[in-house]
Amino acid sequence: MNCRNQPKKRSLKVGIDFHVVDGKFQGSRSHVIELFSRVIAISPEIEFFLFLDKLELLPQISPAFAAENVHAIRMAAADPLRRYYWQLPMLARRCELDVIHTQYVLPWPVACKRVVTIHDILFDSNPEYFTPIFVARSRILMRRAARHADHVFTVSNFSRGEICRAFAVPEQKVSVIHNGADFHRFASPDREDGAILERRGLSREGYILSVGRLEPRKNHEGLIRAYALLDKSAPPLILVGQRDFRFEGVFRAIRELGLGDRVHVFGDVQDAELPALYRNAVVFAFPTFAEGFGMPAVEAMAAGTPVLTSNAGALTELVGPGGAEIIDPHNIEDIAAALRTLLSDPALRARLGAAGRERARQFSWESSAKILHDYYLSLSG
Repeated sequence: MNCRNQPKKRSLKVGIDFHVVDGKFQGSRSHVIELFSRVIAISPEIEFFLFLDKLELLPQISPAFAAENVHAIRMAAADPLRRYYWQLPMLARRCELDVIHTQYVLPWPVACKRVVTIHDILFDSNPEYFTPIFVARSRILMRRAARHADHVFTVSNFSRGEICRAFAVPEQKVSVIHNGADFHRFASPDREDGAILERRGLSREGYILSVGRLEPRKNHEGLIRAYALLDKSAPPLILVGQRDFRFEGVFRAIRELGLGDRVHVFGDVQDAELPALYRNAVVFAFPTFAEGFGMPAVEAMAAGTPVLTSNAGALTELVGPGGAEIIDPHNIEDIAAALRTLLSDPALRARLGAAGRERARQFSWESSAKILHDYYLSLSG
């Protein structure tokens, strides 16, 4: 749709960079879809402009994106330099935006209000898990975004503290909008579960699950090495995630340890399959080295699956006391011992599953959408 041919003007025109919807399945993509579908639903007085390449995806993802106050505008897939310094500024002018909201980096130049969500700055605290060029670029661009945005949002108190510390940003300029979990989607058994598991060669409570992009920070290799220490009667380990940079270590570890028949990597899992995989796992293992939030852990807790996770980053903030089995991600023996305990103790699994589900209720997309909605309205006056 052409920006210049819009219906009557509402109180506020907000443009959202939706380019992550075109790309890999990851936390920032889920954040954008889940959060903004709910913001749109409670904001009929706001006109939203969603900028992305694959416009045909939107109605498939959520009916909210086909609402009367939503305009899907094609923004051709491009490198970040072109997107932030040409496409988005041009679209902001053409659509006469009052506000533009992006993830991580601010577009320039734009005359409207600029809002940015910086999910984490792990590249600053844990540069070893990123490419040198990404670290250098992010330190420049995200510092600039944090300092020059009209407001910054982030997804955890941990990330808020890190942003304020590293970039010398006042605390009142940064607000937390937690990621959430859709309880109806993750916690409610579906009659399709059996068919989904059968297609994947799995059985109920017959596998250990881990979800996350295949990259060093997620510590899949450590999990595989810990799994190799378990008795051969342990259920198979299922890794769900698309290949990212330096993913080769995952497959190398599987080969070296002779686990090809017990460890399986599913890189093609769709959104519709994930709830069934979560709620039917015997244990969810997420021994990541660093997280600004850790959405898979919350989704697993919402599904009622006992969680094993790290004492790193925002994860202890998420799971709270007693909501998960906590391990040192750098200690392979620690991970293996926790897996053994969980697999051998059904009562412990039941307690953790119930505690995790209750804890996950504190992370609501609806609550975060209300915070963002109220912020947008504060700009309309």
